Amino acid sequence: MPELRRMLPSSNALFVFDAAARNGSFTAAAAELNVTQPAVSRMLGQFEQHLGVRLFDRKAGRAVLTEEGELLYRRVLEGFRSIESGLVEIERRRKGTETVTLSVSSAFTTHWLMPRIDKLQRQFPEVDLRFQLISGALRGPVENVDLGMRFRDRDEPSSGGTLVMKEVMLPMCSPGYLGETDPAEGNTIIRLAETPGDWAADYASLLTGRRGAAKALSFTDYAVVMQAALLGQGIALGWLTVASHWLLTGALVPASDTLTTTRRICEFLPPRNRPMRPIATEIRDWIIAQMKSEITAIDKLYPKLGAMAACYSCSLSPPAERGSG
Repeated sequence: MPELRRMLPSSNALFVFDAAARNGSFTAAAAELNVTQPAVSRMLGQFEQHLGVRLFDRKAGRAVLTEEGELLYRRVLEGFRSIESGLVEIERRRKGTETVTLSVSSAFTTHWLMPRIDKLQRQFPEVDLRFQLISGALRGPVENVDLGMRFRDRDEPSSGGTLVMKEVMLPMCSPGYLGETDPAEGNTIIRLAETPGDWAADYASLLTGRRGAAKALSFTDYAVVMQAALLGQGIALGWLTVASHWLLTGALVPASDTLTTTRRICEFLPPRNRPMRPIATEIRDWIIAQMKSEITAIDKLYPKLGAMAACYSCSLSPPAERGSG
């Protein structure tokens, strides 16, 4: 630390530098810090002079980081996040609560987690649960959260994730939709916009008995896909990581006797930019155990599907291209 103090004209220079780098403007940084623009310019000029390098290129009212500025900003950002994480943890301990943020799909939150949120809260009464919601396919880095659910191909390198289950899908519909058996009618196929439009063609026959021309409904949010199926609007391809609750309650029923298993697996990933907290590990393990218990119950309710073997067996079927729920 004495060496760091020698290398900085003042610790305040880092806060000014961070604000200017984030905003790309000395004027915007001044407004954020509640100081004048000349004060920001003077502070950063002194900082650059002290370091002997330019941190910003001044271009038409914009402040663009130089190569040296980019290098410093990455390190400052990491340091500030680490300090902030420590201060937040201290505040949590003072209040006797812990905030846990999950990066998951809106569909998983709506259709799997919400039906059992009271159970989770009873298990973890000290936790303030928050969400970073993803409406489409589960992708992107797991950052600035405590835990993230993602899918990856089994041949991709692992990022230290913990297996939830393999990616397994099943056509599903409401009991009312299944009971409407006019053969002249066509099925309404409800799909996530990012998935292939002809997924129903992968299934030799659907249990509805409809033989007419198929119609389609397409949504960008998988939570809405599931909601449309629950309301009896058609058949949706249900990811078991999302729809298992509705299968068990009978709100949705299989529209096929065939499961589809891809080469992908569903995992919980730790955050890339900070250590995994013990409470996040406990919540991860609780969710995984709850989900496995639910798949076990589905296996007993619909033994022909072979849900347990499909979700947890070591072997994987040939690949199938899908978008994740």
